[in-house]
Amino acid sequence: MNGEDYYIPAAAMAISLAFKLPALRHNWRDPLLRSVVTLLTLAGAVFTFAAPPTIAAVNRWTGVVNFSAPLVYCLLTAFSASCLVLMVNWRGGPPERTLRISQRWIIGYFAVIVALVVLFALGETPVERLRDFDTYYANTPYISAMIALYLLAHHVAAVVMVVLCWRWSMQVRGWLRIGLMIIVAGYIFNLAYDATKMSAVTARWFGHNLDDLSTYVAPPLAAVGALVSAMGFVVPLVCQRLSDHWQTWATYRRLGTLWQEVQISAPSGTPSVQMAWWTAGELRVIQRESDIHDGFLHLGPYFDKALRDGAYESAVAEGADPETARAVADAAMVAAAVRARSADPEGKTIGDEVEILLDTADGPRDLLRISHALRHSPVVQAVRQRVAA
Repeated sequence: MNGEDYYIPAAAMAISLAFKLPALRHNWRDPLLRSVVTLLTLAGAVFTFAAPPTIAAVNRWTGVVNFSAPLVYCLLTAFSASCLVLMVNWRGGPPERTLRISQRWIIGYFAVIVALVVLFALGETPVERLRDFDTYYANTPYISAMIALYLLAHHVAAVVMVVLCWRWSMQVRGWLRIGLMIIVAGYIFNLAYDATKMSAVTARWFGHNLDDLSTYVAPPLAAVGALVSAMGFVVPLVCQRLSDHWQTWATYRRLGTLWQEVQISAPSGTPSVQMAWWTAGELRVIQRESDIHDGFLHLGPYFDKALRDGAYESAVAEGADPETARAVADAAMVAAAVRARSADPEGKTIGDEVEILLDTADGPRDLLRISHALRHSPVVQAVRQRVAA
């Protein structure tokens, strides 16, 4: 792998991080969001500092031969810890327990990072190696222990992540399960990376040469594994948000039939609320629901309870369940009330009869059922025709 093969994944992580920073600024106390930002930051740093051009530059800037080796190992170890902490916060649970487990992983991997620095300081690496440091110094005192320690720490994190994500994926559905399965796939590549690195280093310990596994096979596996794993963390969050937006706009659209039906009941001269095109869908839904309820209030004197009861019985007779039958009955009563209100432009009926208010205790779901019945129910259509006749 050349420098571009490292910098392209680093750029992808930077782009993902840029999308997350605004949310962190507004909600920096959220441990899950902080964990995601930390993971993306460390993943980008690992790719950036593991690139051979960066390795050479860091060694030159610091004046220490192979200074980049412990730096990359420490970043990779921190990245492993960030993955575990993110998984703990993502899964949730009692805050005290989540904090305690996160602190244990952080303390444990911080100790590994300290040990890596100490072992590098105790060892000697006089020859700069940009691509094959692991195998070249596999038999060097202290340095060999440093290499084995970082590989072990990375392997433990990969195994734990695979086990946790697989078990959790069996308990959930939807985008979360898809994300967890993507993470498992990514960490399978990480396990393959560990296997190739360990095989090459172990071969050196026993006097054999499998350096190509470490130099040419392991880096692409690590790159793919990191990218896939990061996607697994980001995809459920992004897709769930998109799904929520889709559901919001679908609710807004489905309420349109009922909203248009009751507009005639609004008093003349009533100003309509104009919203900018960038107004959030949630606010639009709230405004549409408010308009519908206002329409119900104006139609109240024209509601016919007997007509609603008859429509309910007709819907039940056609096989509708109680909730659907209630929505059909309410829709039929609304349609008849709109017709009656149109026939009484001067509002003579208002104040002469007792108002009947619709019971929409189920909130938007009841309104959606009523709106759907207005468009599709044969019972409502029959009431329309009868009232018109």
